[in-house]
Amino acid sequence: MKSTSSDLDSPNTTLERVQIIQKKKFLKRTYEDFYGIFKTYSKNLPLGKKVEIGSGAGFLKKIMPDVVTSDIMKLPNCDMVVSAEKMPFRNSTLSGIYMLNTFHHIKNPKKALSEFSRCLKKGGRVIMVEPYNSLWGRFIYKNFHHEVFDPKGNWKIQGKGDLSDANGALPWIVFVRDKKKFEKLYPSLKILETIPHTPTRYILSGGFVYPQLVPLKFYNFSLSLEKWMSKFNKYFAMFVTIVIEKV
Repeated sequence: MKSTSSDLDSPNTTLERVQIIQKKKFLKRTYEDFYGIFKTYSKNLPLGKKVEIGSGAGFLKKIMPDVVTSDIMKLPNCDMVVSAEKMPFRNSTLSGIYMLNTFHHIKNPKKALSEFSRCLKKGGRVIMVEPYNSLWGRFIYKNFHHEVFDPKGNWKIQGKGDLSDANGALPWIVFVRDKKKFEKLYPSLKILETIPHTPTRYILSGGFVYPQLVPLKFYNFSLSLEKWMSKFNKYFAMFVTIVIEKV
């Protein structure tokens, strides 16, 4: 059963999702690979604090113990309560900011990006994995996901729900469709990578709502399939890695 909007915004729903990730091994492996992306792009970062925004049900701290976990709501599994739009860190003190399926929930990304620019050290990075606006991704998100997915939208998210109100297409809007606008507004932030990927694994995992479709033993096969499909990720990817560096 799909959660209602009010359920989605409850801390209890996020805590339930912690258990879902641990129980659904295919989903957990997918998360581990996403966190592996974070580790890959964290090499040679300047010294400084690393912070994950929207840690929620995830477990990045088990993969990268030096990362400070945070969420918009108070959760027992997170170190801090942090809003991306008003971050409690001094200027030029962060070396890394991480987000997994978080940016598309930020109500005012202009404020958040200004905060990222302020808080990051030179050479520091924002590293995120977010939904991607491919033909396949758009079809799945529009028809089988509770969140709005509107590639024609603007830079603001309507509504007050921390999780129930979002636009899954927002990362694509800001960093792909409106890349020139981004570059003009934030000259100190340089987009290093926008790499679409993962067309099948999240679907096979069932996500948080649907049953896992295949046993864990098929995970490596799905990786091989995605490697073969990689040349078509522009059309079939469901996620995108976005890496932004403070220059």
